[in-house]
Amino acid sequence: MANLNFGDLRLTPPKILSLGFMLLIAVGTALLSLPAAAVEGRISFIDALFMATSATCVTGLAVIDTGTQLTTFGQVVLLVLFQFGGLGFVTMATLITFVLNKRISLKERLLLQESMNQHSMQGIVLLIRRVLIYSLIIQLSGAILLAGRFMADMPFGKAIYYGLFHSVSIFNNAGFDLFGDIHGPFSGLTRYVEDPIVNLTSMLLIFLGGIGFIVLSDVIDFPKRKRLTLHSKVVLTTSVILVLAGAAVFFLLELNHTLKPLHTGGKIMASFLQAITPRSGGVTTIEIPLLRESTQFLMILLMFIGAAPGSTGGGIKITTFAILVTAVYAKLRGREDIVLFRNRIAKGNVYKAITMTLLSLMLVVIATMLLSVTENADFLSVLFEAVSAFGTSGITMGLTTELTAIGKVLVIILMFVGRIGPLTLAYALKPKNSKELYRYPEGNITIG
Repeated sequence: MANLNFGDLRLTPPKILSLGFMLLIAVGTALLSLPAAAVEGRISFIDALFMATSATCVTGLAVIDTGTQLTTFGQVVLLVLFQFGGLGFVTMATLITFVLNKRISLKERLLLQESMNQHSMQGIVLLIRRVLIYSLIIQLSGAILLAGRFMADMPFGKAIYYGLFHSVSIFNNAGFDLFGDIHGPFSGLTRYVEDPIVNLTSMLLIFLGGIGFIVLSDVIDFPKRKRLTLHSKVVLTTSVILVLAGAAVFFLLELNHTLKPLHTGGKIMASFLQAITPRSGGVTTIEIPLLRESTQFLMILLMFIGAAPGSTGGGIKITTFAILVTAVYAKLRGREDIVLFRNRIAKGNVYKAITMTLLSLMLVVIATMLLSVTENADFLSVLFEAVSAFGTSGITMGLTTELTAIGKVLVIILMFVGRIGPLTLAYALKPKNSKELYRYPEGNITIG
């Protein structure tokens, strides 16, 4: 991995990305701590830090209600944070560079390559341009659709503001909402459970934000190229399977429970939204604490898998999940190679997928154990909170507002690591590379 030199400091792209997110969080914390950000008094430092981290890491977990306890200034601070956090501060910095008509240096291209999870620098600037253009178009389209719907419930100016805020929030998979000001604190989108415009727009925004900008660019180029890359095929296929399977299981589990009062169309929309949103969306139309435990555990599994690489979402990522499932299938069939869409997957990618999954699982397990000690809540609620924070999903069973100070710190760490990625953080913290001068003899151990 290439190194970037800044004076006597030797900063690698993972270190710069980690420090950049820390800086955004620090600025956000300072702004949210101002009297102008709170409706009454000041927000405590720990709560301001929590909200800034949740917004920057596009999680959506909130210890205070955004709609009732934050002023317009505080809400705009959150909006800017999850816009920067979703697209990535490197991408937003590149936008400023484009506006100023400055040249993108080699060091900056290396950083862009790392931030977008690309294997090479070829075409990276073009990709960033497309990310910015596509994101702007999608978010504006979502804002227009949502604002048009909200005009039936509120004044014109407020509808425009709500449409813009929620479109940016949902596309960036941030999960923050302002409806506490209308329907009561932490009410979310529950009043729109059977509304087709809100549901379909939200699902589309979450899906487009979650598949990743690389895939989005590839799909838009499909009419010209007449083909998709292997990465796009894996992401799209796995995403569709997870959404369809998740919606079907949710529908069956909740048909005679939380979905019972709804009409047929509402039941279907609610099932699909609740299947899509755990993959980092953060908005719900069904109250999560009212779901069956089996359904809640289903959402935990979906949150842990997360979204696609290079997207606004977290989790272990769809491609990691796809590689692991294919590796198990290949081993059961006695095959040496792991094949996806007639392409053999390099063993390095398999090792990376295993490492990513084990690191993530260890992090969630340790955090869950600690939260079980610090919080007065049942185990499933604690596990749900930990996975939601790590997967930057922003869904909660009600524990977030009840967290102790230590619990808030643990969740803050989980959100940060979940957004940066365990591997990126590990690369940022690792010591200087040293070349191996020898190899040990090969040995065998019994497995299974």
